[in-house]
Amino acid sequence: MKFATQSTKLHAGGFTLAEVLAAMLFLVLVIPSAVEALHVAALAGEVAARKSQAARVADRLLNESLVMTNWTGGTQSGTTSEGSLDFQWTITSENWPRDAMQLLTAEVTFSAQNKPYTVKMWTLANTLTTSGSSPAPGGGGGMQP
Repeated sequence: MKFATQSTKLHAGGFTLAEVLAAMLFLVLVIPSAVEALHVAALAGEVAARKSQAARVADRLLNESLVMTNWTGGTQSGTTSEGSLDFQWTITSENWPRDAMQLLTAEVTFSAQNKPYTVKMWTLANTLTTSGSSPAPGGGGGMQP
């Protein structure tokens, strides 16, 4: 049979001062890092959402330019709103080195967290089939449906 000694009775459950200080130091280091990580994640989410909207704007502008054939008039620019956000855009047309094609570029600029961002989209347009006056090379001819 064992008898309990006085020293084992005095040791009750709990933390020592060194353990408490180590835990507080750990929290002092971890909490600011976690807050900064949340801030960066929020910024990335906002930029991604606005980039997606800017890509839709650029796609819509390129499609409208192709359908309306207004890209033949040179550089165009303007501002469009989607929801409560404004997007500045520019459409430029330049000669494609091969064939009778034009390279159309839509550049949409927006801001997120007070920083400017840009989305660019490109497409090719055939000057022969969009004008409607000359047949396309290799047969066919006329306007594209």
